[in-house]
Amino acid sequence: MKIETDLLHFEREQQALGNHLIAGVDEVGRGPLAGPVCCACCIMSLKDENIISGVWDSKKLSPKKRDELFDLIKEKAIAYSICYEDQNVIDKINILEATKKCMTNAINSLKTRPDVVLVDAVKNLATDIKQVAIIKGDALSYTIGCASILAKVSRDRLMDEYAKQYPEYGFEKHKGYGTKVHIEALKKYGACPLHRKSFIGHFVKTDE
Repeated sequence: MKIETDLLHFEREQQALGNHLIAGVDEVGRGPLAGPVCCACCIMSLKDENIISGVWDSKKLSPKKRDELFDLIKEKAIAYSICYEDQNVIDKINILEATKKCMTNAINSLKTRPDVVLVDAVKNLATDIKQVAIIKGDALSYTIGCASILAKVSRDRLMDEYAKQYPEYGFEKHKGYGTKVHIEALKKYGACPLHRKSFIGHFVKTDE
């Protein structure tokens, strides 16, 4: 399939350089007003018979398709890990640094050490493993695309659970992003412990 061939360009490039265990890492949740940032890292088999059909940027897939691919990716991965940094860390060190910390933890949590890590956009992670940053990597790299799906589904499911604790905000619908419904609820009810104080100052007063 054409899209899968295109998505393997960076992986084949690394294989040509002698790197065979190739990990991809991506994040989900940099922009929301509430909840954690989630990062996933995975090493996928690049044998033709093991390539999973339909992998792409998680944001471009339907929830049903993401769920199907999520299970397949976990099943076929050589190794994978999923990590979070919560709203308190984000408020303390800022979202970029929290994302970098989360990505680094995901890489270091792999049970198998990769030869190289393909990273969606972010540079200079605190790991001694070789890194290659790829702009819009979740739409251009198979391994980053797989990581993107792992992170997206994991975070969405977590926000669905949080919605049961804080039903007034509708987290199950918007996953913490700043939709009109979410902002209206934030103005009406104020912030809950999941909200990022550094993100919501325009909408509601905080203690900081």
